[in-house]
Formats: sequence, structure tokens, C-alpha cells
Amino acid sequence: MSKIHNDFTVLMGIPTPIVAAPMAGASGGALAAQASAAGAFGFVGAGYLTSSQIQEELSLARAQLLLSDTDPLPIGVGYLAWRLEKDPASAAGLLNVSLSNGVQAIWLAFGNSIDRWIDYIRSYDASSGRGQKTLIFVQVSSAKEALIAIQDWKVDVLVAQGSESGGHGYSAAPPLLTLVPSILAVLHKDGPPLLAAGGLSTGGHVAALLALGVSGVVLGTRFLMTKESLYNEAQKNVLVMASSNATVRTMAFDRARGTLEWPEGVDGRAIYNKTVKDVDDGVDIEVVRENFNRATQDRDPEKMLVWAGTGVDLVTEIQTAQDVVRELHTDMMKHLSFVSTLIAT
Repeated sequence: MSKIHNDFTVLMGIPTPIVAAPMAGASGGALAAQASAAGAFGFVGAGYLTSSQIQEELSLARAQLLLSDTDPLPIGVGYLAWRLEKDPASAAGLLNVSLSNGVQAIWLAFGNSIDRWIDYIRSYDASSGRGQKTLIFVQVSSAKEALIAIQDWKVDVLVAQGSESGGHGYSAAPPLLTLVPSILAVLHKDGPPLLAAGGLSTGGHVAALLALGVSGVVLGTRFLMTKESLYNEAQKNVLVMASSNATVRTMAFDRARGTLEWPEGVDGRAIYNKTVKDVDDGVDIEVVRENFNRATQDRDPEKMLVWAGTGVDLVTEIQTAQDVVRELHTDMMKHLSFVSTLIAT
């Protein structure tokens, strides 16, 4: 594999500037491990998992990467900061399981006191005596948030999440092609690497964002459509069949399943179906919840939850995570080579 050499790939020790996003209920140890094994960087989505469940996923990743119990783990774990804030007493245990496993990175998003958890991670590293620095990724949706993350929190990697992203995000976030330049305008040359996330599905997308000035990209929906994804076959089939206008930003699914502790201004992008329609039409929420729970159990595509970004229609098959990384990298290199031919000497 030919390599991309920039601040992000050097920091992570990887040949391609591609990250498999931490997605609750979808990004397990197998997906993270196989993405990293192919030269990208994979994350486990801690989501609503317990400490023991996170450990299970990390043990699976360690086994697939053929690593011993004491080897550092070249994957990351993504946490919902509001979940940590909801029960600070158990938050340490949730973070410690990743830190004690020597994961390379921790991703923090969607909280009102993210700095608290950054301080905790830094303190753990300092007192552990293992000489390893856990790299901290923080997700932002504005230049203002980016400045706080850079100047106050001293994060290692910034992730700019545009409104095209599947799953949860800030509803007021601008599109990626507006958000990225606004952050680059305030990002000093010696600042942290900036990654772009939102609706990205192809190597052409990766090349375009690199040309715009980011150091790497994060893909979620593309990795939902892998054999290692924890999505069930019915969910994957919905993604394969989805059209370009199939997604919608909504809180319908959070209302249906009772996950309403997200920070103000957050909603989620998912495949539009009858659950969204029922909520929009004012159907009694208890009826919606009952129907949703039954649909989840029965794997009914008309009402079950399938998170997805706007680029979902550009992928029409289920592949292995390694094949996805290789295809993205090859396609990216082809587009970057083409762009270079446009410059007259």
C-alpha cells in the first residue's frame, strides 16, 4: 500500500488517513480491529455498553490482531460524554477499561463537561507509569467549539462533523464543505490534525477533503455496511437499498426508545420510515414505542432504527472492513493523482 504522509498518519502510525467511526451498537471489536489491520484506524463505539461489555469487545480486537494482554492496542474507543456525566461514579470504570487495555485513542463527543474527562485521561496516563499517551479525539461542529478544544483542552485530534453525518450530531452544524474551511481558518499550523466527517462514502470524497486541507476523514455509514458491523442483516439490507434522499434528521427514534439525555441541539440522521412518520403525525408516544420495540424484535424495516449519512446511496454491497479500507485507499490515490495532473508547470 502506497502511503499518505501527513501529521495525522504520522501521529497514528498508519499509511492511510481513514478512520472507522465509533458507532454505538455497530462498531465492535472486530470492525475496529479489521479497519486498523488494513492500515486505517478503527474505533469501538462504547455507546450504552457496560465496562464488562467494552472489555469483551477489546478482548475480541486483541485476539483478532494477535496481540498479547500486555501489548498496546492500536484501536480507539469512542464515548458519549453525556453518558459519563449521567453517572460520574461509574464513568471512571467505563474509561478505565479502555485505558488499562492501552488503547491508542479515546474519542469524546456530546457532553457539557468534556474537559473533565480529558483531565481524567491525562491524569491516568501520568500516574500509570506506562509511558503511553492516550490520544484524545474530540468532535466539533463549529469553529467556536474547535477553538475551545484546541486552546483550552489541548486535544490531539479534532473531528469536524458536518450536517451530512449519520447518527447523532448538532442540528445547526453547517455542511462539511462550509464547516471545514471555517475551522481551518482558525487552526494554527502547529495545531492538532483536523479530520472531516459527514456523508463520506468513496475514495473520491476522501481525496476531495484532503485537497481542501484536512489531515484525514472519518467514515461511519460505509463501515456499517461491512461483514464485521454489528448491524443485523435487515439493517444492512436497508442501507444497501437506500436512495439518495432516504435519510432525515430527527429525534423520533430517541423518543421511541427513550434516549433523550442528549445535549440541547442534538438530533440524529437516520433512514426515514413509519416510526418517523408516526412521531411527526402526533401518534401517541406510547403507541410509537410499542410499535418500535416490536419492529426492533421482528427486524421490521418499516419501523426499526437504521442510522445513516447522506452518502448511503453510493454504496450498494456488503464487504469486509479490510476490503473497504483497501478500496477507499486505492480510489483516493487515483483521485489525488488525477488532481496533480491539473497543475501546469
